[in-house]
Amino acid sequence: MEPEEDLYDYSKDDESADLLEMKVPMEHGGLRLDQALVKLLPEYSRSRLQDWIEQGMVMLNGSPATVKQKVWGGETICVSPQIHPSEQPYHAEDIPLDIVYEDDAILVINKPVGLVVHPGSGNWQGTLLNALLHHVPQLADVPRAGIVHRLDKDTSGLMVVAKSLVAQTALVRQMQKRSVKREYLALVWGEIDYGGTIDLPIGRHPSQRVKMAVIEGGKDAITHFAVEANFPSCTLLRCRLETGRTHQIRVHLTHFGHPLVGDSVYRKGVQKCAPQLRELLNGFPRQALHATQLALEHPVTGEWMEFHAPLPEDMEELLDKIDEAGDGPA
Repeated sequence: MEPEEDLYDYSKDDESADLLEMKVPMEHGGLRLDQALVKLLPEYSRSRLQDWIEQGMVMLNGSPATVKQKVWGGETICVSPQIHPSEQPYHAEDIPLDIVYEDDAILVINKPVGLVVHPGSGNWQGTLLNALLHHVPQLADVPRAGIVHRLDKDTSGLMVVAKSLVAQTALVRQMQKRSVKREYLALVWGEIDYGGTIDLPIGRHPSQRVKMAVIEGGKDAITHFAVEANFPSCTLLRCRLETGRTHQIRVHLTHFGHPLVGDSVYRKGVQKCAPQLRELLNGFPRQALHATQLALEHPVTGEWMEFHAPLPEDMEELLDKIDEAGDGPA
């Protein structure tokens, strides 16, 4: 099952590059090798550099190095990153993309419902990654074709893709610092007339392994929500993610007692609703969730950029039908 939002773990990613050779400046004397490399190669993440050291891809004065080994200045460091054989087993496919913005460093797309982000069991072709490899062939040299976060197959909306390793590393660091702003529109069961924050940890469901749940000991997860519009028996919420856990919005709102309309995985029981509206809402074929806003610092220029994507046609039509079946927005 494709996560709604999930920051990739790049600790085991490698990339092909020419041999990198450098001298340790005297001012870095006394640092651990991994700390010195972060300063010398800021375009790479610390976890990536540590992994290279552990795999024997870093030599210090001609000898294999260790992560905790200290440098004193003047040493010669040689780094020879290699691509992992399983890193790029995918093929480019000519799949149309709804491109919101593109330059030499990033690509922002409006992902449609039904498009899986990354190949996996049962979806080895026809994914966003396959489409990216066709649109930007050089992404074959970037881990995961530049993808830094994901949306569920049946969640629509904005995603940013890095077009180079440098841009990818910068975007991942922004995700880790929680400085990327992501807002969603979610249609939920029940009428809500206030906003708030859900700060509850999320982890794998203890008995249903395909689901996530609010559990003690889970990863911290914070979702802010506000009312966008009120409808009979349901509410359109604007949700802002502070963290990006798998299925975070769906899990938090279900725990809150207001599951997403159309969410067959997390919805519990029959919601109280007028018969006509119940039939309409139960008939919506996917979770009513759309990534409507994305804001970030450009990984090269540093410019603050904001992108917007309006509700997709299927959610707009659903709201129109709810309006016709009931009294319309309050």
